[in-house]
Amino acid sequence: MIYTITFNPALDYIVRLDHLKTGTINRTTQEYVLGGGKGINVSIVLNNLGMDTTALGFIAGFTGEEIVTQLNSFGVKEDFIRLREGLTRINVKVKASDEETEINGRGPIISDDELKALYKQLDALTDKDTLILAGSIPSSLPSDMYELIMERLQHKNIRIVVDATKDLLTRVLPYKPFLIKPNNHELSEIFGRPLSTKEDLVEAAKALQEKGAQHVLISMAGDGAILVAADGTVYTSPAPKGTLVNSVGAGDSMVAGFITGFEKTGDLQEALYWGISSGSASAYSENLATLTEVEALLSQVQVN
Repeated sequence: MIYTITFNPALDYIVRLDHLKTGTINRTTQEYVLGGGKGINVSIVLNNLGMDTTALGFIAGFTGEEIVTQLNSFGVKEDFIRLREGLTRINVKVKASDEETEINGRGPIISDDELKALYKQLDALTDKDTLILAGSIPSSLPSDMYELIMERLQHKNIRIVVDATKDLLTRVLPYKPFLIKPNNHELSEIFGRPLSTKEDLVEAAKALQEKGAQHVLISMAGDGAILVAADGTVYTSPAPKGTLVNSVGAGDSMVAGFITGFEKTGDLQEALYWGISSGSASAYSENLATLTEVEALLSQVQVN
């Protein structure tokens, strides 16, 4: 089973309008309400690609139940912990004049006993399972939440994937995550300098491997992706051709695609192709990637 954890899920209220003007009334031209959060997005795409996945995490109130309803409509399994108080947050994403503006909610408070319920779920995982940790940590939980989980599970030989930013990512490296997925801008933030060439990015990835990371997957939007494998081999893939429609969930889709490709083939180059194709399929659509969309793009990158 491939498990994902979303500590701070959200209902994404995505609106389109011709122009956004503050201080007055704006009228939308299109709107969508999508259950989201990085781990949830990963589970949706994994399910779309035919993988067995269960979404874990915390939900609260009617907004949380709407996320469950949407996941059920996709056929995605969930085992969320229902919080006694609060509401799952709403994130507003405004797309106007070729710009995207986001207003993200804070989310509910998670109590100690509700966190212990998650630990109980994780303690049941085995070495046949994969765990994907993705996204931010709400303020009601310890900032080292990912470290605490990986320390707790480090002797169980579970394959753990981490998709996070800055300190949240770098602090888990001593626990040797199977895969981390920074993008090129996040790597630049981590190292405090612009990383503009392939050589710079590979050097940075290897520096993270020296600290404990196994495989490092670097997404570069329209410039494709790089995978620096645990043995030092560098794999690359171009981005398939397409028109950017919606960047929300593209990175999460890449993680799902990579894991799918690796599970299907055991080949890292093929896993990279699956990753870039899945990320691009989501970016070129209003919705998260489907198998048909991914396979169409896969045929582009595999012939290069």
